[in-house]
Amino acid sequence: MRLSVIGCGYLGAVHAAAMASIGHEVVGIDVDERKISALSKGEAPFFEPGLQEILTEGIQSGRLTFSTKMADAAGAAVHFIGVGTPQQAGGYAADLTFVNAAVDGLIPYLQPGNIVAGKSTVPVGTAAELAERVVKSGATLVWNPEFLREGWAVQDTIDPDRLVAGVPDGDEGARAADILREVYHTAVAKDTPFIVTDYATAELVKVAANAFLATKISFINAMAEIAEVTGADVTQLADAIGHDARIGRRFLGAGIGFGGGCLPKDIRAFSARAEELGRGESVGFLREVDAINLRRRDRAVQLVVEALGGAVFKKNITVLGAAFKPHSDDIRDSPALDVAVRLHGLGAWVTVTDPAAIENARRLHPQLNYVEDRDEALRGADAVIVVTEWDEYRRQLPPAAAGELVAGKIVVDGRNCLDAAAWRDAGWAYYGMGRP
Repeated sequence: MRLSVIGCGYLGAVHAAAMASIGHEVVGIDVDERKISALSKGEAPFFEPGLQEILTEGIQSGRLTFSTKMADAAGAAVHFIGVGTPQQAGGYAADLTFVNAAVDGLIPYLQPGNIVAGKSTVPVGTAAELAERVVKSGATLVWNPEFLREGWAVQDTIDPDRLVAGVPDGDEGARAADILREVYHTAVAKDTPFIVTDYATAELVKVAANAFLATKISFINAMAEIAEVTGADVTQLADAIGHDARIGRRFLGAGIGFGGGCLPKDIRAFSARAEELGRGESVGFLREVDAINLRRRDRAVQLVVEALGGAVFKKNITVLGAAFKPHSDDIRDSPALDVAVRLHGLGAWVTVTDPAAIENARRLHPQLNYVEDRDEALRGADAVIVVTEWDEYRRQLPPAAAGELVAGKIVVDGRNCLDAAAWRDAGWAYYGMGRP
């Protein structure tokens, strides 16, 4: 099938390459000339495991092309909208400027029978408004939210755990759903759950999922706050309650909280939309979820200050991690980078290292010191803080060897990902998040 993908950022570039990898002919459209130039050469514009391989294969096979001209989307049977919906400046609501521009720019090139499939995360009610414009061209709008995990995005696109299609009523919606089944033929062949619903439900599925995950993370971080004043160990607490099948252990890792380009802005936009609908009280708890998340960054900084005797001025602090999560170079709303910047603001000499995100971090915060080599970054540190749980830090950093590099054996485990006993046995003063 011939497909177009409008918007070639994180979502769009992965989706375009993944669709080409399962046999479709795909054109990716974006207004950013530098991005399109790089993608056309087979160069992934960001770090995502597996993307470079399928991007290269797609370009070489001829099934995958990129363009800055919307006219090149003409002739596709299905047009995916994968542009960003950032938080509005000065408010919590989602900015739909790019979504509206993408749809308006695409409409002149739509043909009767085409499918426009929205993948961007939007406030509930958006699809119904867009459908009024799309239907005039004879095309059909569906809402097909993405559920990508950064670091696993290629796998999640090709082999998702579920597919959701919000479609209009009647034969038109049934036909659109069938076409999407053809698009996702490899997943459908594996009996992946394919949920056909209305627009509003499809939009809510995405934001509700993100709200639930954010709430689960902030819940265990709230328990960490209680553990810190009672002497309890939040890691053992999470293990114990995680054995309950109704709760589960995943996303119960206490630490410095969540970040990235989705969870923070999506729960804020959800709250803003609920207020517009007159039901702000229904998701009022999300404000506290957000507040708890931000407090954990404060706590991480506080632990470093306390460990160094009450002040970090002119102290050498090594920050292990800059990306908001491992297997990514994404620094959007990164708790790791936020902690590094706050420590710098307190007068510390901060050295940041990360396997993938250094260049992105340097562009945003050039005031920090960046070192690519992990061991070199550790050399002479008065204290070390782990803020992104890369394997290079949690599994592949022997505490005894690290102790020979630093000036002071102080480690703050901002992700509770280290073996506390092993680090203490090696002579380190170990500080965890919600751990005694």
